Amino acid sequence: MLWCDQVASELAGPQLINDSKTPSGRVHVGALRGVLIHDAVFRAIKDRGLPVRYTFGVDDYDPLDELPVEAKEFFTPYLGAPLCNVPAPPGSSAPDIAEHYIREFFDIFGELGVEAETYRLRDVYRSGRFNEAIDAILHNAATVRRVYLEVSNSQRAETWYPFQTVCEQCGRIGTTEVTGYDGKEVEYTCRANLVTWARGCNYSGKVSPFDGRGKLPWKLEWTAKWRVFPITVEGAGKDHTTKGGSREVAAACLREIFGQQPPLNIPYEFFLVGGAKMSSSRGVGAAAREIADLLPPEILRFLMMKTKPKQPVNFSPDEKSIVKLFNEFDRLHWRTFHDPKITAEEQRVHHIAEIQPEGDFYEADFQLVATILQMPHLNLVHEIEKRKGSPLTAIDLRHLERRVESARYWLKQYASDEEKTALQETLPERARALTATQRAFLHQLATVLPATPWEDDALQTQLFAVARSTPIAPAQAFQAIYRVLIDRESGPKAGNLIAFLEPGFVVKRFTELPYTQEEFWRETAVTEAELEAWLAEQRAHITGVGVRFERGAASGVVEFSIQLDDQKQHTKRVLRADVETAGRAYVEELGKKYELPVAG
Repeated sequence: MLWCDQVASELAGPQLINDSKTPSGRVHVGALRGVLIHDAVFRAIKDRGLPVRYTFGVDDYDPLDELPVEAKEFFTPYLGAPLCNVPAPPGSSAPDIAEHYIREFFDIFGELGVEAETYRLRDVYRSGRFNEAIDAILHNAATVRRVYLEVSNSQRAETWYPFQTVCEQCGRIGTTEVTGYDGKEVEYTCRANLVTWARGCNYSGKVSPFDGRGKLPWKLEWTAKWRVFPITVEGAGKDHTTKGGSREVAAACLREIFGQQPPLNIPYEFFLVGGAKMSSSRGVGAAAREIADLLPPEILRFLMMKTKPKQPVNFSPDEKSIVKLFNEFDRLHWRTFHDPKITAEEQRVHHIAEIQPEGDFYEADFQLVATILQMPHLNLVHEIEKRKGSPLTAIDLRHLERRVESARYWLKQYASDEEKTALQETLPERARALTATQRAFLHQLATVLPATPWEDDALQTQLFAVARSTPIAPAQAFQAIYRVLIDRESGPKAGNLIAFLEPGFVVKRFTELPYTQEEFWRETAVTEAELEAWLAEQRAHITGVGVRFERGAASGVVEFSIQLDDQKQHTKRVLRADVETAGRAYVEELGKKYELPVAG
């Protein structure tokens, strides 16, 4: 079972799933992990046929306690005020800062297929729905203080009450301290130095705690939600679910004051961008909107769903990471419809990642799309249809367009110069650092390319074949191709890249760098002991051996072209000063010792 199905299998009866967010700045992508974890459970419960709702609250009665990075000066006077009472930044059509930031976040919900009913805490407080819970919590302030001490080792003064009023004089909520409750009103002071991030006005007074005149501390706000709403499932991030943490305090207060059990918890790890935890107000990490613009909805859902909640998700929008993510999803998509060995859990991950079931369709390779977009002489649809082998359907085209949008956004917002693909009109300067072996590989490749079908797979196969015959490690071979064509250390699939270019241009470019043959021999030669060790290992697979004797100005080589039973040919080269005489005797000796089918 997938983890969300395991959770759903343990539930019975109507279910209410809840999650929430404080919109103190642009909501970061990490917040989407909780959204999608709860959504996966929501879908799993629906699939079981149980009545279920998913609600998502906006904690807009929280105080503004940090300045959004994009408008610090504008928001400074409002520090400490409830978010719902803070104006939106200049130019925004939203009525307040909370709505300004949460609108952008909620737009993503629809794109991701998240069917959550949204509500605002300001409305809950002002409607009086929390009044009964507030009254009970204030009457049990001593119990709350004891729970804080026992559960989280947090000492509260005997005069501390778990409530914050909206100051009647300055309108701040984050600077008020309640020190008494008579059953009708709370006594409070708006303290100048209560917190470091806002300054109170020192006003003291009495006010009713009901109907939105103040709020509970957020740990107790959790308690009130669980008391007032029939929530059965509400997970929380790692930072809230540690021993003695916020959720444990809220749950203990719920049991002690109301005699209720808390909802089922689904603790989950952080979503990291480049290994860093994010913060909305500090501008650390990536905004959810930015990642939703970067990744198609099903890819973003897959990124969140493929990892179990208790494991962190670490994503970076560099080329290697983003190509790996798309390729992982594409493999899963293909296997879902074509691989009889796919597991039920893997199929379920694909299903949960889908916005809606669409059946099978052709997914264009992301790196290929990004490369073609950077080559304006190419027709994207034509190139993708060549690789599919048939015209693209309407659904193929729809998904292709989304990948085009992603690739363009990545190229504009995230790709470094090194990650962009720009065909070099002249030989790049750093190509001159290529070794003699890499240069020889390019020359040998140039001799066989004119007779090679100018298609991705045929060219890719030829690249590997020439690399084996050079011989050169594939990584070094591809580095040589990327350096001379696009001035990069790595790049898109080399066969694809070459297929996009004119054959005459490629052949000319591959032969521009000279090399000396004897330096090439020295770099690629093996010792006699290394050759014999390889022959002994491959002996049973050798089907043919060709031999060439060559002499240079200072030395000679014996070159073995060895065919294996997998139809692949390998080159082994041994330096010999006596190539014409003892070299031939050496070959005869090897042939007898390893029973080699030597020809030539």
